[in-house]
Amino acid sequence: MTTSPKSPAATESDALLCENEHGVVTLTLNRPEQYNALSLALITELQAAVVALAADESARVVVIAGAGKAFCAGHDLKEIQAHASPGFEKDVFEHARRLMIALTRLPQPVIARVHGTAFAAGCQLVAQCDLAVASTEARFATSGVSYGVFCSTPGVPLARNLPRKRAMEMLLTGEPIDAATALAQGLVNRVVQPARLDEEVQGLARSIMTKSPAVIAAGKKTFYDQIDENLGQAYRVSTAAMLDNLKTEDGKEGIAAFVQKRKPLWKNR
Repeated sequence: MTTSPKSPAATESDALLCENEHGVVTLTLNRPEQYNALSLALITELQAAVVALAADESARVVVIAGAGKAFCAGHDLKEIQAHASPGFEKDVFEHARRLMIALTRLPQPVIARVHGTAFAAGCQLVAQCDLAVASTEARFATSGVSYGVFCSTPGVPLARNLPRKRAMEMLLTGEPIDAATALAQGLVNRVVQPARLDEEVQGLARSIMTKSPAVIAAGKKTFYDQIDENLGQAYRVSTAAMLDNLKTEDGKEGIAAFVQKRKPLWKNR
């Protein structure tokens, strides 16, 4: 992962783009045809980029964005089905766990730039970022339950952003909420018209950049030390739950139905 003062740079797979413009580093999920679904390669690449940025003194604020119509559709269920094995599934969720924790340990503040749908692990990514700015066209959902896989890991940051009953409603129904609702419930900080999204993200970043980098880094660390004391354990428990979920008949059926674009046939209704 490389950065340049102004121009974008692509990683080897081109699944993740990186641009450093005057200290604001934008990491763009670049799988638009797959609605930026988080493949194992993309998760690993994003995790590596986040870890590398921790030592990059030129980076003052990190923005996570998505190319194409969606911000992020969640985990790549087609890939999970194609490589269905306990070992592969464990790798996916273990790397995702590391990525989410790395975001909280990154000294620089992280802003999610959400222009479109953020579902399942995509909603998790938004919730795990320090701040989020959304377009009025953005939609958020923990939709896994509709496909036989309860969003246990997305529930970790979701429950740390939303009131418990609001988080449970999203997790239990899988129904999307609009940007205005996400703002009211605390999932995002600001909602603007699509044409103003970049301006709002940059304005927020510039406001942060007027402050001391050392103070920001120390303050962010303290914030997560006190509010997410059990984050690691929560991810261990929820990751194990998701791995067990994927072994169930309904979990397999739900993913198959998603890939085949049909309604799932649950074993137990």
